[in-house]
Amino acid sequence: MKNKFTILGCGSSLGSPWINNYWGKLKKNNPKNIRSRCCAHIQYNGISILIDTSPDIKSQIQFNKIKQVDAIVYTHEHADQTVGIFEMRPFFWRNKKKIPVYGNSRTIKALKQKYTFCFMARHGYQPIMHASVVKNSFKIKKKNKSIKLNCFDVQHGLIKAYGYEFNKIAYISDCNKVFNKSKKYLKNLNYLIIDCLRRKKHPSHFNYEDAIKFINEVKPKKAILTNLHVDLDYDKLKNKLPKNIIPAYDGLSFNF
Repeated sequence: MKNKFTILGCGSSLGSPWINNYWGKLKKNNPKNIRSRCCAHIQYNGISILIDTSPDIKSQIQFNKIKQVDAIVYTHEHADQTVGIFEMRPFFWRNKKKIPVYGNSRTIKALKQKYTFCFMARHGYQPIMHASVVKNSFKIKKKNKSIKLNCFDVQHGLIKAYGYEFNKIAYISDCNKVFNKSKKYLKNLNYLIIDCLRRKKHPSHFNYEDAIKFINEVKPKKAILTNLHVDLDYDKLKNKLPKNIIPAYDGLSFNF
């Protein structure tokens, strides 16, 4: 099996179209403008890792034919990144062991408070997950295989979220600032997946101008814009971007 990175969802917190069928400036006839909430998947040496569990995780996993989840890494605790966590129960039943979950201390604390049943025995149900606070770098192992991930702080409005880097691929779905100390993980990247919420400035996300400026600063070989709002049409974005930068769409994948 090839090593593969997949963007399961590239939409902002409401996805597109919104629940009330609002499309904003998106062309309705382009399926790449139908966006579920931000989430990603790493397939490496037989290890299957989710980045976040969005509200749309069930359909995302089914659409992308993901059969196994060995671990989950969380960027932060906001609802659009976490509420699909309860969908993970069948993987626990299949594996017959707790699913390891990783994140910063704030995220892990919030997960345990909000989704207590996942981590503690409740009403006769067994916990399905084991949580670990991680800093800097850590390894996810399966049998005799492993993958090393680097995690680093980014500012996301009022909180600090995590970005992740592995094998010269970095994923930063939610940020309005990347700290200088975190940029050491972003040198010589083959791929950078980066927050690009909308055209206007936003207090907790990169807008289009911010994202392009940051890409030009760290100079990855290829950049992919994600967390896209309803004012960023796929074709209009693609047509104005240089060849090394592309807008994400649900199901976009690449081998590494």
